[in-house]
Amino acid sequence: MLSRKGLVPDDYLLTRLAEDVQQPKFKGKARKARFVAKNGICNVAHTNIREQGRFLQDVFTTLVDLKWLHTLIIFTMSFLCSWLLFAMAWWLIAFAHGDLDQKGDDFVPCVTDIHSFSSAFLFSIEVQVTIGFGGRMVTEECLSAIVVLIIQNIVGLLINAIMLGCIFMKTAQANRRAETLIFSKHAVISIRNNRLCFMIRLGDLRKSMIISATVRMQVVRRSTTPEGEVVPLDQIDIHMDNPVGTNGIFLVAPLIICHIINKDSPLYELSPADLQKNDIEVIVVLEGVVETTGITTQARTSYLSEEILWGQRFVPTITEEEGTYAVDYSKFGNAIRVPTPSCSAKKLDEDGGIARFKLHELHSTPRPSHTPSTKDYMFK
Repeated sequence: MLSRKGLVPDDYLLTRLAEDVQQPKFKGKARKARFVAKNGICNVAHTNIREQGRFLQDVFTTLVDLKWLHTLIIFTMSFLCSWLLFAMAWWLIAFAHGDLDQKGDDFVPCVTDIHSFSSAFLFSIEVQVTIGFGGRMVTEECLSAIVVLIIQNIVGLLINAIMLGCIFMKTAQANRRAETLIFSKHAVISIRNNRLCFMIRLGDLRKSMIISATVRMQVVRRSTTPEGEVVPLDQIDIHMDNPVGTNGIFLVAPLIICHIINKDSPLYELSPADLQKNDIEVIVVLEGVVETTGITTQARTSYLSEEILWGQRFVPTITEEEGTYAVDYSKFGNAIRVPTPSCSAKKLDEDGGIARFKLHELHSTPRPSHTPSTKDYMFK
């Protein structure tokens, strides 16, 4: 990963970069398995699939989804097998017509200069890839040779179209663009605009924009219905308060995406203590259209309970320097402690809301005897 080489700070993560990154092991209480890894890989294993033939009904998508090694092996074998198959056909035509035996000058073969299977194989390659060295050619003596020539050209065009299209799609996959879409390593909960909010920060390292970018969030947790049914992965959508006031975001500089914790939020009844006890996972999905290619891309990440920092907020990363807005990515994941209620949003509303909390904080906080320094802040 870039962060391991010192090129990218450790305060944020790049999605889809290191699929082999192992999650840290925690001692003591067993950690909840992630539904979506930090790099966006979905932690789901499909087992006991009986109808494997369904994958063959969509061969092109199956080829694109394969690993590069398997795709290159299929790419090579498809050409080799077709060359060998038609080489056998050309050899049988020559054998049936007697072209392999020595004849006189008046004898007209189906294909000139075919004396063995090796020469038939070379002629098969010349026909399919249209090399045409000039030493071998089909004559009008045999109708079967003309038919095989037409069939091999059509089959060769089909193999070229499918395999080259597959290679192009694999190199132009949209998930490569997601490698430069970054998320903060931690999420924070604090007061913003007189509301208790859940916040994350995201950014784009490239200058080319993501058009029509949208952000969605879901809370994934284990739940039980009133009928007693256990839902191991209950996915609950949460409303986003996008900074531009619309469904889309203008991702030119890093943005703080905010979710207001109100009575409709699945986080409404969670206090800091409850947050650490409950195994919840907040999934963040960023979708948009790549400006340069027009392909839709998606970047994902998730935050477990221990990755949500209560009572902190992100520090600013944008400054104005000589008429230009500069983004300092070294501060992308930095957060500072701020006064925040240590109770759930529900309990806060029952006790009078943010206004009463601020009034209580004003009367209970003594005047500082010194000017705050950088030691008073905590960075993550």
